[in-house]
Amino acid sequence: MVKCDPSDGKYMAVCLLYRGDVVPKDVNAAIAKIKARKSIEFVDWCPTGFKIGINYQPPTVIPGGDLAKLSRAVCCLTATTAIKTVLQRLSRKFDLLYSKRAFVHWYVGEGMEEDFFMF
Repeated sequence: MVKCDPSDGKYMAVCLLYRGDVVPKDVNAAIAKIKARKSIEFVDWCPTGFKIGINYQPPTVIPGGDLAKLSRAVCCLTATTAIKTVLQRLSRKFDLLYSKRAFVHWYVGEGMEEDFFMF
């Protein structure tokens, strides 16, 4: 797991997956409200927007499970440029470890060549 603050970047794509007692009118109203507030910022270098999926079957609950029974649910998947800082941090840590050749012997012992790590 990594810590990533989405407010640090811009959005490239947003996918909202609705499930249960949801009508397209409500979905469109929610998206219109988000766009009117301008609370999220999109990149200007690629086509952007919202993709919507609606499954009219209510969310499934396992009997005796910890989740409450719901009539509707939504899942939001996004692609954001905020992940850039996470990947830069990871790259710096890798470079630091590789400069000391830390753990490389484990991979070489399993048959990988050291050249694989150089890019």
